[in-house]
Amino acid sequence: MRIENLYPGGYAANCYLVTVKDTAVLIDCTAPVSHVLDALKKHGATLCAILLTHGHFDHMLTVAEVKAATGAPVYLAEDDKELPRDGEKNAFSLFFGYEKTYPEADVLLGAGSELSFDGLLIKTRHTPGHTRGSVAYLIDDVAFTGDTLFANGYGRYDLYGGDGSALIKSLK
Repeated sequence: MRIENLYPGGYAANCYLVTVKDTAVLIDCTAPVSHVLDALKKHGATLCAILLTHGHFDHMLTVAEVKAATGAPVYLAEDDKELPRDGEKNAFSLFFGYEKTYPEADVLLGAGSELSFDGLLIKTRHTPGHTRGSVAYLIDDVAFTGDTLFANGYGRYDLYGGDGSALIKSLK
């Protein structure tokens, strides 16, 4: 398994390309589409899925462009399904003062979903608190946590769907 951080994405949100042989998934979609396509070409891989850890704008900045360029379906937790199409709920309008929406997810994930793409097994863990539908993706011994957990802290919980008590429980 290869993990490549395609940072710099927007707003310091990480964007990871995970490849096994010629299969790839993108976790959070913040890198410019050209960076994603260059990385796929470098690894000789096909993008099978775009996995969003939650529905805030800064984790899906380039999702429309990457989806259009690759045809990869977008996955998001069911509890965040309304966020992409609502600029207040996805926090864009709170930061910039005007509405911006993103494509709806193609696949809605329930708690504890497991995904498999040509031998790449991905376990989903529901980690509410930052948003209602925040998830961590577990691949082998690596956890991709989105804004639930940072290197030196944890995600905020004062935006739509945030819940400090739920976040503490998720972190435990």
